[in-house]
Amino acid sequence: MRSPRPRLIAGLLLTPLLAGCFSSSGDESSSDSGSGDSRRLRVALAFPPAENYSPYGQDAIDLSRLGVVEGLTRLDANGTAVPALAESWSSEQGGRSWVFTLRDAKFQDGSEVTAKAVAAALTRAAAADPAPAAISGVKLTAQAVGEDQVKVATAEADPVLPLRLTNPNLSVFSPKAYGKDGKVNPVGTATGPFALTRITGDTAATLDRFDDYWGGRAQASGVDAKFVSDGTARANALRTGDVDIAEAIPVAQVASLKKATVHPINTARNTSLFLNTQAGVFKDAGLRAAAREAIDTSTVAKGVFEGYAEPAKGIYGPALTWAAGKRTEPTGRAKVTSPQGKSITIATYSDRPELPETAQVLQQQLQKAGFTVKLEVRTYARLETDLLAKKFDAAVVSRNMMLDTGDPVTVLASDFACDGSYNLAFLCDRDVDRLVAAAGAESDPGRRQDAAMKAEAAILGTDAVIPLVHLKVVTGIGTSVKGAVLDPYEREFVGTGTRR
Repeated sequence: MRSPRPRLIAGLLLTPLLAGCFSSSGDESSSDSGSGDSRRLRVALAFPPAENYSPYGQDAIDLSRLGVVEGLTRLDANGTAVPALAESWSSEQGGRSWVFTLRDAKFQDGSEVTAKAVAAALTRAAAADPAPAAISGVKLTAQAVGEDQVKVATAEADPVLPLRLTNPNLSVFSPKAYGKDGKVNPVGTATGPFALTRITGDTAATLDRFDDYWGGRAQASGVDAKFVSDGTARANALRTGDVDIAEAIPVAQVASLKKATVHPINTARNTSLFLNTQAGVFKDAGLRAAAREAIDTSTVAKGVFEGYAEPAKGIYGPALTWAAGKRTEPTGRAKVTSPQGKSITIATYSDRPELPETAQVLQQQLQKAGFTVKLEVRTYARLETDLLAKKFDAAVVSRNMMLDTGDPVTVLASDFACDGSYNLAFLCDRDVDRLVAAAGAESDPGRRQDAAMKAEAAILGTDAVIPLVHLKVVTGIGTSVKGAVLDPYEREFVGTGTRR
């Protein structure tokens, strides 16, 4: 065991990218005496695990929200990288490598968090196929430097590497977690305040408090999580007292809940229509333009989201307060081509009940413009594979644009670059790639934002994506609950101070 060291200030705190702060329904800090209410928390999450809790895909978000995993850094509410398993860091070689100094911490299996273990975990994440979105296109390597430092390097200078490492896909697990088959077992092998103890398929999970958590003993003794895709069922579970906290309450259910249990928060989440630019009808830029012209986003905002959204201005919404003053109008859009009855299929998922409703509104608007429109609605777990395999002409998707890193550029690289790992429009545009790469090379936060907005304009100019609405997310929290975390990045859900 390493000797205790004083906590240090992080070597680099990037300029805030998102204004505001975490909201909570109570004090988030654990009591020094450890005498807080230790009853278990009952929570309902919207998205069942689709990849057997693999930390390299979307399931990592569930692991993060449940307080299971963490990485070297984490995001604060302002979009700044702050210490997690690393207590400080600094850059070398002009930003091509960074040295992270580890704090004293333990894995949930009782072993020590060492530089060797951290380097091995990051190396495995970097080798995952497909690559985690936060490091898509980044050649990342990691090596131990002594017992308590890790050097993380990239092929090119990366000014936002501490932000990338906040992504739950880059969480650190003990050596015991990694199997010979390449799979990662997160049960009792992570470092967060709650340890997975039992997994019931894709329907439920049981977590117990990890008493040796470096950040202090959690006030709840454990978490009993249910995965409930149906939004009405989540609202009913909160209303009847079957759960204490329910994620993503549908706007249609808000009126049926007690006002004191309804907690909306502005997020960086958009609902957008992604058009398949590589297969089918929307290979034609003129038909993409026809779809854009046909869609009235104000109808979606008012009719579907009932005041919990506003018509989209672009990829970056009002939660990112810097965006509006830097936005430029798209140029080079194609002329509208008449649809002439061409048939398209729009896919979406039912885990967020507003999405099928949105798809229905779009169906009506696009049919009025001359398209023939079919809808395909599934749960996200059943939709994702086909969605990424180009099996639909378009998809209505809800996406937190800052979820991957908190950096405005990396989401563009993952969602719209030729080699992007979550490119639902399958866009491959030379000008877009050039502008995204130029934005990624900027180290000054203000200039990075300016460059991101130029790239946004180029992306919108292709009509590969039609932003529909900027969202508020409603969390249902029982009145007996204190310290629930309302995170604009939607990575945190329960914390050490969450209790009832």
